[in-house]
Amino acid sequence: MEIIRITDDNRQLVDPQWLARSEAVHRQLRPQITSDYVGKMLAIFASGGEMCIVEHEDSVAGIAVFRCFENTHVGRKFYVDDLITDEKLRSGGVGHALLAFLEQLARQRGCSGLELDSGTQRTRAHHLDNQEKRRDIANAATITATNTGSTMGGTSQALI
Repeated sequence: MEIIRITDDNRQLVDPQWLARSEAVHRQLRPQITSDYVGKMLAIFASGGEMCIVEHEDSVAGIAVFRCFENTHVGRKFYVDDLITDEKLRSGGVGHALLAFLEQLARQRGCSGLELDSGTQRTRAHHLDNQEKRRDIANAATITATNTGSTMGGTSQALI
């Protein structure tokens, strides 16, 4: 397994081929994404989003869409919009690899924590959330995994 950045730290697309190859796995969580997947993701990147994937045997095994921003409440924050493992590869370490990479990136960027929301119906995702939410990003920072009752709107989701 290898983590591949689809965007760089400036949210610029650096790997258009892997982005296009990510669509099928991303639609496992977000089937409602417009038919112009690449165009939609470019708009997400332009508004602050970033993306990485896990490559396994020359296929997309997992995806993370995330953003780092600053607000007055917590300072620098690292938020995971989407965390998906291909349904054929769940419970095989892909989600853990993505979270470990995201934790490291959050630390490097000086974020106070990493936040990931998931819908209450996503029981397998919650298993990983519950395992990971107690791990420290840095001495005083932890993963926050929030379980929400809705999958509508801007709620972040995890399929792992």
